[in-house]
Amino acid sequence: MIRRAATILAATAALLLATPSMAKTLHIVAIGASNTHGFYAGGEAAYPAQLQQLLKQKGIDAEVTNAGVPFDTTATMLARIDRDVPKGTDIVILQPGANDRRFFVSREQRAANLAEMERRLHARGIKVVVYDEEIPWRYYAFDFIHLTREGHAMIAAALLPRIMAVAGRAPAPETPQGKTPQAAR
Repeated sequence: MIRRAATILAATAALLLATPSMAKTLHIVAIGASNTHGFYAGGEAAYPAQLQQLLKQKGIDAEVTNAGVPFDTTATMLARIDRDVPKGTDIVILQPGANDRRFFVSREQRAANLAEMERRLHARGIKVVVYDEEIPWRYYAFDFIHLTREGHAMIAAALLPRIMAVAGRAPAPETPQGKTPQAAR
């Protein structure tokens, strides 16, 4: 009886002490145009890559796939959404950008395209985060279209708490020295 109680206690403790690194990998796909792609700043500086690093710093095992395609509009994003979001994706970030304005897509059509993308993703059980905020001019490169590394960092930082909330993942606890415990890395 004592041995059985000890086994149950050990199993319960193991479940309670499970770290985020033992959790399932969070699969995220970022859909967008050239700014999602990282045009000008480069793929390693694009917000999807920076977001993945921020999530890892919080102890969350995440894989953020960059599905940004230069010159895309919401219509072309809609046309490829099912192909570019594989089975097993947990969250999609939709960053529609400003190409619709450049290519004379109406606000109504843009809204309809975004709504249809969200509908399709939700039907597949995928959570959606839309990043469609106005970006301050100081984050743009010389062409006033594409983002600098700092602009991508700003978007990644803004998305971090949203992704964590949607995923239901809390950051790993920090030690007094401000470092993530080894088991949570």
